[in-house]
Amino acid sequence: QAQLVESGGGLVPSGGSLRLSCAASEHIFNNSPIGWFRQAPGKEREFVASITSQFDLTYFGDSVKGRASIWRDTAKLSVTLQMSGLKSDDTAVYYCARRIPGKYGGMRPDDYDIWGQGTQVTVSS
Repeated sequence: QAQLVESGGGLVPSGGSLRLSCAASEHIFNNSPIGWFRQAPGKEREFVASITSQFDLTYFGDSVKGRASIWRDTAKLSVTLQMSGLKSDDTAVYYCARRIPGKYGGMRPDDYDIWGQGTQVTVSS
């Protein structure tokens, strides 16, 4: 059984918005910070946002700061990433991931050990 499953990707017009969801296992949701990353073809995996399991502290990558939000839904055991003002540079496969327990930081892919399968987001011009 997959521990993290993303959904909500697709084709989005330039300037539009998107909402991605990451359904997590109960253990992961209740005990681990969850992050969102994205990877465009030929580029490195890039940090987008994260949220802690305690206190819902949020962090954002520079490329999305000011136009992204992230929150936890306790009833659904999911973490949602919402972005607005989309542009072609936002085209990528988006992944959610569990941060390694006890790992500080949380903006590098190496800080995470369990990943979802990813969901494609394509911004059309």
